[in-house]
Amino acid sequence: MKIFVPGDAAALAVGADPVAQAIESRITSERMDAQVIRNGSRGLFWLEPLVEVETPEGRIAYGPVSVDAAAELFDAGFLHGKPHFLCRGLTEDIPYLKKQERLTFARCGIIEPLSIADYIAHDGYRGLERALDMEPAAIVEEVSASGLRGRGGAGFPSGIKWRTVLNTPADQKYVVCNADEGDSGTYADRMIMEGDPFVLIEGMTIAGIAVGATRGYIYVRSEYPHAFRTLRRAIQIAQQNGYLGASVAGSGKAFDIEVRLGAGAYICGEETSLLESLEGKRPQIRPKPPLPAIRGLFAKPTVVNNVISLATAPIILEKGAKFYQDFGMGKSRGTLTIQLAGNVKYGGLVEKAFGLTLREAIYDYGGGTASGRPLRAVQVGGPLGAYFPEALLDTPLDYEAFAAQRGLVGHGGIVVFDDTVDLARQARFAMEFCAIESCGKCTPCRIGSTRGVEVIDRIIANEDRTKNLRLLDDLCELMLDGSLCALGGLTPYPVLSAIQHFPEDFTKPAPPFHAKGESQETSLWR
Repeated sequence: MKIFVPGDAAALAVGADPVAQAIESRITSERMDAQVIRNGSRGLFWLEPLVEVETPEGRIAYGPVSVDAAAELFDAGFLHGKPHFLCRGLTEDIPYLKKQERLTFARCGIIEPLSIADYIAHDGYRGLERALDMEPAAIVEEVSASGLRGRGGAGFPSGIKWRTVLNTPADQKYVVCNADEGDSGTYADRMIMEGDPFVLIEGMTIAGIAVGATRGYIYVRSEYPHAFRTLRRAIQIAQQNGYLGASVAGSGKAFDIEVRLGAGAYICGEETSLLESLEGKRPQIRPKPPLPAIRGLFAKPTVVNNVISLATAPIILEKGAKFYQDFGMGKSRGTLTIQLAGNVKYGGLVEKAFGLTLREAIYDYGGGTASGRPLRAVQVGGPLGAYFPEALLDTPLDYEAFAAQRGLVGHGGIVVFDDTVDLARQARFAMEFCAIESCGKCTPCRIGSTRGVEVIDRIIANEDRTKNLRLLDDLCELMLDGSLCALGGLTPYPVLSAIQHFPEDFTKPAPPFHAKGESQETSLWR
């Protein structure tokens, strides 16, 4: 009998380890014929720790389970799927999950993350098997035809990057996975790395075979120690089983992967800064051109994709481009991994075809605000995403639809705010965030963000408000057009959207505010 308790970082944060230990202790003391398996999270974070029991009818879910509740579950007969007030029924029938279209996350929360046998039993390595029978150009064409786009920023077509690297002659090529998931309210990359690491390894291997690269690197943010350890072990297991190394799956084609821990800076999420960090340098932006696909890591042609893009390649190769293309809308094909966070009742991961509206994501899945107060603003795409008011909630989650509203889908993170939020203060946060995280390479970002904080402070303090609003608008235009990368170039999005949609917050008297570590006497708001 199998009992599943997530080892995902989100579940650990709310006590999954003690719950697993309590269950194992009871099994041992009563000599039960059962075992505890530490799986990944299903992404239903409001139910974590979510304990599942395998029964002939399917897995039965119980959650959220505490250490004390674990003992009650045994007494109620949960090993046989018996009723309990924490019972959620069949896991697959929970509406939050049942209404999703899980392609990239098909195995996450189901398999034992570090069991390669379990991965293969759930259709793992089928994409690689097919890729090894194809010509490199045919693999690239399959990815291009699927419509797969990057899931880390502007949604650049993955196939174009792969084709460029394939067609660029070089004695060495690389595949780099950008796992520096630094956007607020995002955790999809972490869930894959902790819950289904072999799908990322398989995707990178497919990319390597497709473009002629023999070496891959996974750049994991320093704040993800669990993902880092899981990936290192998964790579060792893949090597031991012949899926990495001098002859991948006996094909005679070489590809291997190394995982590196990041430098702990938001700017490392930008691909050229990430490459600088990988090379052991200070993480600063490289001017483009040349593009990384032509002159990337160690000045060699390099595919740089984020975790979700690479982890999606296996299902495209397994089932074909047409299968994946049938999901989505317009130029946004396939599925988007939506991550609900902030003031939302049911925070968690939702994988759904592009085209779902913001309103549907927040209310049909998220259940509205956790506070029960009216929703006032939503930020999509991380700290550089625009703030959308309630009137724009019917915007479909689609790259072009969001661009038309001067927003960005980005990594799919959605942060919800109720009517207590102060958007002037949020605009200030965006500028301050940019000032702190800037690599310092270009003046518009380095100096513009610092001046931006000062200008917003004067607006809130009602010092020449009209004049300073015009100045802020000019400053945002400069940063938008003159910054070397998206950090400075996108910081105006949250600032200008806050002014456009919530102008009243920039004209009301500011409440007392104390910067961290400041006393009332030294507060910059005095």
